[in-house]
Amino acid sequence: MPSFDEVLKEAGEFGRFQKRVFFLLCQTGVTFSFLFASVVFLGQAPGDYWCRIPGAAELSERCGWTLEEERNFTVLPLRLGNGSSGGECERLDIVWDASVSCASLLVPYGNHSAGNLPLTPCHDNWAYEQPHSSIVSEYNLVCGNAWMLDLSQAILNLGFLAGAFTLGYAADRYGRILIYLLSCLGVGICGIIVAFAPNFTVFLIFRFLQGVFGKGTWMTCYVIVTEIVGSDQRIVGIVIQIFFTLGIMILPGIAYLVPTWQGIQLAISLPNFLFLLYYWVVPESPRWLLTRKKGEKALKIMHSIAKHNGKYLSPHYSEITISNEEVSNPSFLDLVRTPRMRRNTLILMYAWFTSALIYQGLVMRLGIVGGNLYLDFFISGAVELPAALLILVTIDRIGRRLPFAISNIVAGIACLITAFLPEDIPWLKTTVATLGRLGITMAFEIVYLVNTELYPTTLRNFGVSLCSSLCDLGGIIAPFLLFRLAAIWLELPLIIFSILAVICGLLVLLLPETKGISLPETVEDVEQLSSHFGKCGKKRKHQATNSYI
Repeated sequence: MPSFDEVLKEAGEFGRFQKRVFFLLCQTGVTFSFLFASVVFLGQAPGDYWCRIPGAAELSERCGWTLEEERNFTVLPLRLGNGSSGGECERLDIVWDASVSCASLLVPYGNHSAGNLPLTPCHDNWAYEQPHSSIVSEYNLVCGNAWMLDLSQAILNLGFLAGAFTLGYAADRYGRILIYLLSCLGVGICGIIVAFAPNFTVFLIFRFLQGVFGKGTWMTCYVIVTEIVGSDQRIVGIVIQIFFTLGIMILPGIAYLVPTWQGIQLAISLPNFLFLLYYWVVPESPRWLLTRKKGEKALKIMHSIAKHNGKYLSPHYSEITISNEEVSNPSFLDLVRTPRMRRNTLILMYAWFTSALIYQGLVMRLGIVGGNLYLDFFISGAVELPAALLILVTIDRIGRRLPFAISNIVAGIACLITAFLPEDIPWLKTTVATLGRLGITMAFEIVYLVNTELYPTTLRNFGVSLCSSLCDLGGIIAPFLLFRLAAIWLELPLIIFSILAVICGLLVLLLPETKGISLPETVEDVEQLSSHFGKCGKKRKHQATNSYI
């Protein structure tokens, strides 16, 4: 009796059916990138702002001032008397009550000289030239509250982390497509609530939940794609990363056309409801159905795939023998119980952590310094496209492991060189730093593919979700590591990035090569993989796995 992969080959490994499902699910990469990077535009600087003196709104209305005139009356005395103060985070310690006339604003200053005006910190009474342009102006995330903007992104990453554990587990237990659809619904609903959050606390709660569901859509769609194509076609997982990059490039266009942060939030959230239509066109993963003793449903889907691909399955494909491996609810112990599973898990967890930490660290370091925010962000996304193209060119020719290692090592060396390049040649410093970002982007994209290929079907979604949770941890740590170390020495973060990347490049050489090898069905299959190039690739192609059709 043939194996599942042999039946898939006869039904078509990447025919019309898989191409359709692949294209549809790739759109998830676009919307997930919107969520991932949206804080850049949701939290952009709101333009000029200042601290209002109590009673200023009423006095301004009574005197018929424009907003600019009110600002001049509020800030000008500060600049005359305290040249270092711009009026953003402190104000004159007075109150403009009914006794103050439009022509006698200086009366409340009493006998204080111009250089000794009484000041007090501003707490919650700011005025903005663009009051609803970003969450900064909406929730007063300025001055002493500026750290709350960083908190909003940290909360999103915590949501990603929670989603990796909870929804990764749920997808292995209840099915890929069910969790995918529920996650899309959750992202859309939470996104709408975030857009109309009455206060910052509600904003944070539902941004966290949007992160949970967002991670569910991204990880589950990735696993579905890799499980319905043949072993020679699993490189499609890399192409999904290109759609993520396309989303990064589209996002500034949306932000440019939509003037308010609520509009941007709705524009990036509402498309998730369209994915609910996939219920009628994207089937459950037949590999997962086999592991849950649902052979008849798996066989029905295989016949449907063959029909859409213009193929025909032989009549003797009428019975399904389920894997002899006992199916249980997955746990972390399942990922470290056996020697090679343990080695793979620990290396992959480190690779995820390192890739995220260095990637986000380099993005923040290069940053957007002046210029046009929208154009600069678009260009920074375009830099990532060559990474996917290089992977597509090399990964099916020389395998996964060597490009994985080289990309990390190149990123590490580039960071080290950048740290010691002189400041008087900024173009060279930027070019080498960009090479480092290109390398770590390649590593980031390869780890998705390798992680999927190194776990058995019964643990795949849980394993990918658990390991990738270290990516979210790296994303949380990156800004703190970057800015704290940069305060000591500007280039010190690059030294740390260099060490982490080179170590990662050496460690991934210990992973088995998975080029051309069927996806493992059981833990035993994983244990048979070898770290030597090609040792088990040909053998696995001729041996049936424990799941039969």
